[in-house]
Amino acid sequence: MNSPSRLPFYIAVFLLIAAGISLATWRHVELGIPWLTGEQRPVWMVEARVDFDGSNDPVVASLNVPERPPGFQILTEQAASPGFGFTIINSAGSRRAEWTKREAAGPQTLYFKAQFIPDPAAEPTPPAQKPQTQRLFWEEPQATAVREILAQAEARSSTPESMTRELIRLMQPDTRVQNTTLLVSEDNYLPLLVNMLNHSGIPARTADGLKLEDARRRQQLTPFLQIYNGDQWLTLNPKTAAQGVPENVLLWRQGSESMLDVVGGGNSQVSFSMLRQTIPALQLSAMQADGNGLGFLSFYELPIEEQSMFRMLLLLPLGALVVAFMRIVIGIRTSGTFMPVLIAVAFVQTTLIPGLVAFLSVVSIGLLMRGYLSSLNLLLVSRISALIILVIFITAGLSIFGYQMGFNTGMTVTFFPMVIIAWTIERMSILWEEESGQEVLIQGSGSLFVAICAYLLMSAPLAGHLTFNFPELHFAVLGLILLMGQYTGYKLTELKRFTPMKAYD
Repeated sequence: MNSPSRLPFYIAVFLLIAAGISLATWRHVELGIPWLTGEQRPVWMVEARVDFDGSNDPVVASLNVPERPPGFQILTEQAASPGFGFTIINSAGSRRAEWTKREAAGPQTLYFKAQFIPDPAAEPTPPAQKPQTQRLFWEEPQATAVREILAQAEARSSTPESMTRELIRLMQPDTRVQNTTLLVSEDNYLPLLVNMLNHSGIPARTADGLKLEDARRRQQLTPFLQIYNGDQWLTLNPKTAAQGVPENVLLWRQGSESMLDVVGGGNSQVSFSMLRQTIPALQLSAMQADGNGLGFLSFYELPIEEQSMFRMLLLLPLGALVVAFMRIVIGIRTSGTFMPVLIAVAFVQTTLIPGLVAFLSVVSIGLLMRGYLSSLNLLLVSRISALIILVIFITAGLSIFGYQMGFNTGMTVTFFPMVIIAWTIERMSILWEEESGQEVLIQGSGSLFVAICAYLLMSAPLAGHLTFNFPELHFAVLGLILLMGQYTGYKLTELKRFTPMKAYD
């Protein structure tokens, strides 16, 4: 009779393991949950300070604020403006922070703070429709100079990017000719460059970037040039034509008509201060998950009490994996199938040494009392019930004794599962009567050894981090346990027993 094929089983196990690893990877990528504990992520705190003099009139102050700056994600935003109303307005493809007040007189100071996370993959949202350009009117002789410069740059280029680079090169001081000298001055260089590009049919605009340096104050913005190449806005240095946003530069303004507008006040100015911070990556991922609506996928949405419960429950599959490996592959005999897992859970609560002392004390005293119950010839149900009550009294006595002696060891005994301990004592007692004290010692020490191994794995910070933040990894644990369930070879502890057969062969 042919045995059924195991191929569907192995396919199912492979899918389980692949699903667990894939879901965990997705959670890491989408939610930013770190693989390791203790990881720190940099966060830039940038503060914009607006100063102006109120003229005892109604005030409306409007500051351009970033929207999806390339290379950064916005984590939080807040304003500090006592006595002012505040809102953020999205209009015409730009975001503006707006402060309002019925009447303001004298010096006024407003603050806007935002936290930015460096993210090389962050890109601005592409425009909904292609930006429009318009041909400008220049009077002579400027009109002739503009036509000749644009024709010269166009002859040496084939794309909007190369056209822009050639035009920048032609307008530099060391390459200027009579036409460029006629047009360019220190004050109008960047606006002239933008106007000439738009006149040639290439959408162009200005941008302002903020160089991020730790603990810097009163910083000003650096102007940049942006052109539209048909697919996206490209950022260039207007002096060197270098393409791309430099490292640690935050584009605060992109294309807005103005940085700051103040109605009802004068002498307005804006300056920036910044500070580099580091926060735990896990805390950062939780904040981002709340912001993007994926927070419901995390256990952190549960109350603290339920979180503590799940932190412990999600460690049990690791203990089950250790027990399955020790019994099936290694061949260690234990008292009960998964009693070592429950002991390991208690060890996680009590720590190892106090837990061992408490467990051995309860079992030893319980075995002595079980011997007396055996002499009474009680039925099994009555004997187990009486043993459970005695175990409770033993743990209570150890707790009181430990408290009076100034130790916490006795008080942590209550973490042990009473019914399981009672059954363990019963099984050991029967084993002692039917086999020998040596067998009790072998299974008891095997149970403790497996429990200690499971405790070492379950108490590892990385294990707690992965099981709680990536619960889908338990699919992979389940797949490994199913694979071990198909193992029918020799256990490692049996190799010594069958060594003479090898010598005989």
